[in-house]
Parts: sequence; structure tokens; C-alpha cells
Amino acid sequence: MNPKQRIYTVLDKGITDRTPIFEYVLLNPLASVFAGREYINYDNEYGKFINLAKECGLECAVRRYAEDRAKMAYVLGHDMMYVVPNPVIQPSKKVEYPVYGFDASDPVDVITARNKHYAFYIENCEYDEQAMIVYEYIKEALEKYELDLPFFAPAYNHGIGVDTDLMQAMTLAPDVTTENFKLRTEMIKKTIDAYIKYDIKIIGVGGDFAGNRLLISPKMYREQIMPEVRKTADYIHLKGGYAVNASDGDLWSVIDDFLSGCGVDAYMEIDRHAGMELKKLIDRFGKNFTFFGDIDCGNTLSFATPEEIRKDVIRCLDEGKEGSHIFTPGNAITSSIPLENYLAMVNSYREYWGLNSIDIKS
Repeated sequence: MNPKQRIYTVLDKGITDRTPIFEYVLLNPLASVFAGREYINYDNEYGKFINLAKECGLECAVRRYAEDRAKMAYVLGHDMMYVVPNPVIQPSKKVEYPVYGFDASDPVDVITARNKHYAFYIENCEYDEQAMIVYEYIKEALEKYELDLPFFAPAYNHGIGVDTDLMQAMTLAPDVTTENFKLRTEMIKKTIDAYIKYDIKIIGVGGDFAGNRLLISPKMYREQIMPEVRKTADYIHLKGGYAVNASDGDLWSVIDDFLSGCGVDAYMEIDRHAGMELKKLIDRFGKNFTFFGDIDCGNTLSFATPEEIRKDVIRCLDEGKEGSHIFTPGNAITSSIPLENYLAMVNSYREYWGLNSIDIKS
């Protein structure tokens, strides 16, 4: 099977020749090792990327980024690429937004002002397709390696993150925040339309709302967020795509809402450290959903021995074969992860499936 067949078959809950593999977010310093030069990215090092764009132009900076991403995918044998739209320095159409005054000490007033801002965007703005050039450039770069990989792109517009104004307003004025999430749904449809136009069918929805416990109550999630994530997933399905719900943290108290209630196809950012175990998810849901993960980044990859990592990879792949599974760590590969440990993960996966090992020195 080729990578696209492998990924789409798993998302359709079918049987593949092997478990597909990809990397959600690979950051420096490891990214530079696999790119073979300094990796300058806008996901995590925005200032450095913008400085490069000022020196050589946006298209030059994006092309360099695209070439590095393609090389990393080739070297690591990935079946899919998670790619965020590129920055737009000079908008195609300049729009003057009205100024909405608000009391910064009043969370309800803050969210009310945001609602006005969102409503203006929905009515007066179009998604700037300059942000899509990265996908064209990566496709071109992949041709050098005779690869055609599917893209996974973000439309995470219903998360909470660390937004204390939003969380407080969800309690104080649920009608205001319910409207906020509804407006977010309409906004993100513009992005989804652009993705579909560029044949990007695997789209992340939802967004973070949990740590070691939920940041909001299950009732708030069920009543205010879940219906809007479902509308977003339904819209993606209408366009022929796949919706991947994403949040790290302990989601057991709302897991049925997060998956069935939101009407999604898959679950990304499975947080093993917070108690979200792949085997328990597959035992409960079988092949009704595709699960991305669940190798722990912050603890296992950062601090375990290579042999411990090897055992965990085998555990993950064995458990994943009982359901519908794509192999990846639960979140970003950051500077806390040694090259030896990362290669232990990658090569354990490759050994499991009878593929040649990767030997790269720092």
C-alpha cells in the first residue's frame, strides 16, 4: 500500500499492511538533525521565521520550510504530514475592523467584544489563500522523494486552553459563550473550505480543554462546546473529509461526548500520562474511531531508557492492532527528548514491521 491508501484505509476502519506512522509536531533541536540544516519554522519559532521572510521574502522562507518538512518525512518514513497554514505578512485584502470597547476586568464584557469581532469577520472577510502556499510547496518538495503524502491540518477553534476570561464567562453568562462557540464554528468553515480546495481532507477539530482533570465541567462541555464541534465535523464530512478531535488531558468523564457526541472520526493527542490508555479506548470503542497515539512525550520519550521505549512501542503497536490505529506520540517532540530516545521509538516501530533502521548522528 502507498501512504495515502494506508492512512485513508485506517480512517475508514479498514485493514492495512502495517500501522501508519507520522509525527504530530517535531521541534528543534531534533528537527534540524533530520532536516540536515537549521530548521526554521513558524509553528514554534515565529520570530526567526519572520526575520528570514523579511530577508528573502515570504515565498522563499516558506519554500525552505517546505523542503525541510519533506526531507524529515522522507528520512523518518512518514505516511502523513501535519502541516499548519503559513503566516501571511501582507494580506491580499486589507480590512479595517471596528474598535469594540470593553472592560478588561469583566470576563463577560471581554467575550461579548470578541463575539462582535467574530461576527464582523464572518460577514466581511474571506480566508486568505496565501496561507495555503506551504501545501503546494511541500507537494513539490515531496516529488523529489517520489512521495505523495496526505496532509492533516488544524481547525481547532473550540478549545479553552488557558483562556480564563472564557472559562469564567461560561459560568457567568453561558448564553454569551454559547454564542461565542457558534460564531467560532462559522469562522472555521472558511478555513475548512480552503483546505478542501487544496485536497486536505484530514482536519483537526475541537481543542484543549483538560489537563490532569477537565478545565470546565462536563455539563459545560456537553452543552456549549460539543454541539459546535459536531457541526464542524458534520461540515467536514459534507465536504468529503475526516474530522479528528484533539485535546490532551484526562477526558474519561466526557469521552462519549468527545467521540460519539461530537460525531468525529478520530482522536488525536491521547494523553497517556493523564490516564488515557489506548487499550482501554479500543476495548470500549473498538474500531468505531481511529486512535492516534499513544506514546508519552513528557515522561517516556524524555526520561525513559531506549529499552523501556522499545517495550512501550511494542505495547502500543500490539494494542493498536486490535482497533484502528495510527502510530505517533501524544503531542509535540520538544527539546526535552534526546536523539537516542527518539530514534529508539522510530527504530522500534520499524523493527516491528520489518523495515530498515534509521542511523543518524547528531
